[in-house]
Amino acid sequence: MKVIAVDDEPLMLGALTKAIKASPDITFVADFISCEDALEFIRSNTVDIAFLDINMRGMGGLSLAEKIIDFCPGCKIVFCTGYEEYAIPAFKLHASGYLMKPISAKDVQAEIDNIKGVRQSQKLLTVKCFGNFEVYAKGEKLAFKRSKTKELFAFLVDRNGAGITVAEIGVVLWEDDKDQKNKNYIHQLFRDLRQSLEAVGVGEIFERNNYFYSINPEKIDCDYYNYLKNGKPEFRGEYMSQYSWAEETCGLLWGKKNK
Repeated sequence: MKVIAVDDEPLMLGALTKAIKASPDITFVADFISCEDALEFIRSNTVDIAFLDINMRGMGGLSLAEKIIDFCPGCKIVFCTGYEEYAIPAFKLHASGYLMKPISAKDVQAEIDNIKGVRQSQKLLTVKCFGNFEVYAKGEKLAFKRSKTKELFAFLVDRNGAGITVAEIGVVLWEDDKDQKNKNYIHQLFRDLRQSLEAVGVGEIFERNNYFYSINPEKIDCDYYNYLKNGKPEFRGEYMSQYSWAEETCGLLWGKKNK
């Protein structure tokens, strides 16, 4: 995303720009002390988000926002201010966000996520794949009835939304003992998994389409998925360490890291 930041107080502008640059979603930031300079930039450049102080000398943040929208209709406006009374006129301009100073990198990222349509409430589970595989719901480890149920969920996470059949799951989960690939038992594991997810209110993560089973990766906050998207958090060489079948993905991650 391309962003501009405008504040006529240099210290505040520096802090805001630093917070914006901390976001992995941002590819470009231009900062301005002057509203007029910012508007001149907008006349010849397209940006995705404008973070604007409201109470500025010159035309001020509200007037600047109106002009930015005229020149760049797709630009989202996020107002930054120390004064709550500006909230109503800000939202009359259909602002995408409203931040109270002092502004942190977390505040900025929350607004960026909101603009992207990725609200925190949509991330129903936190899944840790780097190191040992673990699943958390509301900060607590998710309880699975069987260790194989947990491994089944790990494999679905590894598939990153791609569907898989019962037969394919049997080959993976019992790679050393083909006699144990019992379809009825695998169906029981699926029932266990659904019950475990529904018990914490996240049953919608699990999906079935005819004979294919999968999970919805958009509903999960997962270090593996985040790494694939933006390289963070850092991959240190361990991925679902308790499962031998995960070694293939681990090798692919090493390849991505060492490019």
